[in-house]
Amino acid sequence: MATSDKTKASISLIGMPGAGKSTVGVLLAKLSGLRFVDTDLDIQVRARATLQQILEKAGYRHLRALEQEVLLDIDLDGAIISTGGSVVYSQSIMHRLRTAGPVVYLDVDLPTLTRRVAAAPPRGIACDASHGLTDVFAERTPLYRRYADVTVNAANGTPDAVAAAILQTLGFPAQAWAGHN
Repeated sequence: MATSDKTKASISLIGMPGAGKSTVGVLLAKLSGLRFVDTDLDIQVRARATLQQILEKAGYRHLRALEQEVLLDIDLDGAIISTGGSVVYSQSIMHRLRTAGPVVYLDVDLPTLTRRVAAAPPRGIACDASHGLTDVFAERTPLYRRYADVTVNAANGTPDAVAAAILQTLGFPAQAWAGHN
């Protein structure tokens, strides 16, 4: 989608925890001139707690309800939106994101995700406590693929290269992403 197709179009990033949505999202915002929205941060501000604290205190269903509340409420126009990994469980959220602009799935294989998640602080993954990363990956991957307008391999290459590939695929002007491969 070229920027002229929709002057205030957004780009929503979906994918597993550790896929790079926040990192790539910030770069996309810089390259595209769109503002950056990290819905995990918006949830934390609204709840006045980290995602992990929300999970520990109220459970994953409450976290998903907060996620839906935030994503149905925030301004999506003209933004790069880094979503939480569980957005694909809500048809209403996904409908809203797809209406706002293209949805990009950052596809990362399970071994890479496992390494990235292990190297990061606790993330507050919105899932049943009995599910491990492998279970969540198996459950969510078909949903990410179903809702994605574009799928980009985010396992290999730098975040800059991933951001450039997204902009190129979506038809942004070459000056926005040239030299960032």
